Amino acid sequence: MITAQDWLLDAPAGRDPDAVPLLILAHGAGAGMRGAFMEKMTRRLIDRGLAVARFNFAYMARAEREGRRIAPPRAERLMDEYRVRVAYWTERGRRPFIGGKSMGGRVASMLADELFAADAISGLVCLGYPFHPPGRPRNLRTDHLKSLRAPALVCQGDRDPFGRRDEVEGYALSDTIRFCWLPDGDHDFKPRVKSGETWAGNMDMAADCVADFIGARMNASDA
Repeated sequence: MITAQDWLLDAPAGRDPDAVPLLILAHGAGAGMRGAFMEKMTRRLIDRGLAVARFNFAYMARAEREGRRIAPPRAERLMDEYRVRVAYWTERGRRPFIGGKSMGGRVASMLADELFAADAISGLVCLGYPFHPPGRPRNLRTDHLKSLRAPALVCQGDRDPFGRRDEVEGYALSDTIRFCWLPDGDHDFKPRVKSGETWAGNMDMAADCVADFIGARMNASDA
C-alpha cells in the first residue's frame, strides 16, 4: 500500500498542494528521486506554480537502502508500479499529469493513453525521452507514440544521444506530442561550453515549457 511517506511532495511556498496542478515525476534508470536533475527541475517547477510528487521505483529504493547500484527491470515491468502511484492520487480526487526523466517518462508514456481514456490523468510530460539506446538509432522505442492520444510534451536536448533533434524530427509520431528543444542540450539538457548556452538556461526553458503546457491543458479543461 502506498502512503504519504512514499512520496517527496513539493508545492509552491504557502500554497495548498491540492489547489495547484500536480505532476507525478518518475526518475531515470540510474539516479533516484533525489538525483541532481530531479532536484533542480522540481525547484524550478514549484517556482512556476506546480506541485511535484516524486517517488522511487522499488528497485531504486532497494539500491538506496543497500548502498549499491541495481539495474532497472524492463520498462514494461515498472508499469504496474506507476499505475499504483496514479491511483493514490485519483483516489484523493486528483487528476494529475504524469511523466518523468528518461526511463520514468517512458514508463509513463506507455500508460498515458490507458489512463487518459479512463479520465485518470490530464496529460504526459517526458524530460529527455529515450527514443533509442545510445549508438543504436534503429532500436526505436516509438511504436506507442505513433498513435498516442493523450496530450504530451517532450523536452529534449538538441544533441541527446537517446534521440537527437535531427533524428526525432524524422520520426512518425502522434500530433498530440509537443516538443520543447533545448539548445545544444545532452540527455540532462547540459550544453557544451562552446555553444554559449548554459545548463541553468536550458533547465529554465524546460520548466517554462512544462508550466506552459500544463497551464494550457488546465485552461482547456476549465473551458
